[in-house]
Amino acid sequence: MCTVTSSDFPAPSGTQYEISHGAHRATVAEVGAMVREYSVDGRDVFVPFGRDDVAPVFNGAVLVPWPNRLRDASYTVDGTRYELAQSEADRSNALHGLACWTRWSLVSHSDSAVTLELALPAQKGWPFQLVTQARYSLSDAGLEVVVTTRNVGAGTAPYGVGFHPWLSAGGADLDECTVQLDATTHVTVDERLLPTGTEPVAGQYDLAAERSLEGLDLDDAWVDVTRDADGLSWCRLGCPDGRTPAVWMDESMDCWQVCSANHIPHFLRAGLAAEPMSCVADAFNTGERLVHLAPGDVHEVRWGATLL
Repeated sequence: MCTVTSSDFPAPSGTQYEISHGAHRATVAEVGAMVREYSVDGRDVFVPFGRDDVAPVFNGAVLVPWPNRLRDASYTVDGTRYELAQSEADRSNALHGLACWTRWSLVSHSDSAVTLELALPAQKGWPFQLVTQARYSLSDAGLEVVVTTRNVGAGTAPYGVGFHPWLSAGGADLDECTVQLDATTHVTVDERLLPTGTEPVAGQYDLAAERSLEGLDLDDAWVDVTRDADGLSWCRLGCPDGRTPAVWMDESMDCWQVCSANHIPHFLRAGLAAEPMSCVADAFNTGERLVHLAPGDVHEVRWGATLL
């Protein structure tokens, strides 16, 4: 049966919603609707974090209403400029949206699935109103995530969505692992990790074929994804134990961010972020792949993970 865990004092990650199917186990946290842990036969697919910990690097978070970075924490809609908090202060950017550190509400919970909802209110720098539902389910195929967002306000909202799972090396050093990514175009960036253009994959950014992660320093985006016969684009982490944790996305998204955590204190190369996204950084300003959600509009994306 489905399990909810709590205590007299709320954990920093909130109420825990456990789901399972066969060898697959996952825990989704109330705060940020984060996948706090996901394993198959006891082997971690995602790098977990403790129930009583704050997620160290947005582990398994839903990134709405924008993924990645927003230049100068500002954007303009219909001639009005909006200012947000600079949550990435060292680069003067706003990072990963507004939903990561809020408590999501439970919609439904069964043995193998849980759905959480966030009604994102209008606030300083964000005059729009969105309702997002995230459904997590387990099956023989692994973890599937469907996220649906509806604009319940009066204005047309700029919108993007992304996710932040960290693939687990199973205790190995990341330099002992390999990476493979289904994408053919690399997004170039400036010193603030904001996009400057694109280029065909080459050198260390050509991950189309499996290659060693030894010496690779990645915090980059890719577009022009390729897909298998099922319409899925994949990022795979090959590990010394012979297992391959992997993330996929369907046609609802067409951007990847991959990060090796080389410059993240306390998390140095502890896993590989494989982030499916609907747009790359700074889409609110560049307009690239930006969704415009009119009142009543609904946007839905689908992705998942498994252990190969």
